[in-house]
Amino acid sequence: MTDLVSIVLPIHNERDNLGPLLDELETALAGRPHEILAVDDGSTDDSLAVLGTLRVRHPELRVLALEAHAGQSAATMAGCDAARGEIVVTLDADGQNDPRDIPALLERLSATSGCVAVVGYRAARRDSAWKRFQSRIANAARNRLTGDSVRDTGCALKAVRRDVLQALPRFDGMHRFLPTLIRLQGGLVLETPVAHRPRRFGHSKYGMWNRALRGLRDALGVRWLRRRRLSYTLR
Repeated sequence: MTDLVSIVLPIHNERDNLGPLLDELETALAGRPHEILAVDDGSTDDSLAVLGTLRVRHPELRVLALEAHAGQSAATMAGCDAARGEIVVTLDADGQNDPRDIPALLERLSATSGCVAVVGYRAARRDSAWKRFQSRIANAARNRLTGDSVRDTGCALKAVRRDVLQALPRFDGMHRFLPTLIRLQGGLVLETPVAHRPRRFGHSKYGMWNRALRGLRDALGVRWLRRRRLSYTLR
């Protein structure tokens, strides 16, 4: 289904953000064939029940539910595996990514020869100074360890060709390293500025220490992959 775009939304305890976000997605993607895969990652609020009611007015919505909380990477790849479109767009379900940026990502992806992914970076962060400082440190550390240069590893808004995404090595935390993992396979990845908005409801699932420790462990793993990847040419 070459014209279909699959939107993948990993969800964990975001019940109040779901209705407004789906309305925005419908407006941003009007006239474009699309499906929305909402993957509930073991929510303990009634996010799954809310998704069930939202299907009435959003026929393009497909709801998947993980048996237990498995993390953002698992929910993202579960949505990718169930996607029917050749292009997968990922974004957070907390409303901080603006769906109006999606058409620009898709246009740049299709207009650039050889490009397999377009990833956003938040040009004007709508977070506290402390959180922005943490992100700068995390970005610098990950880039240093992985040997890559990614402006904003924490921005979830990405458009990726599904076959490329499915071919990546899978591990908990891989969603933070998608541009680097794609480049390791020889794929062309472009970065583009996107909007960023304050969270409307709920609170962030990541704190400083759990993000720092997990990020360090995962970055060391990607560093190992980079140094040990196979490289050969047939004559």
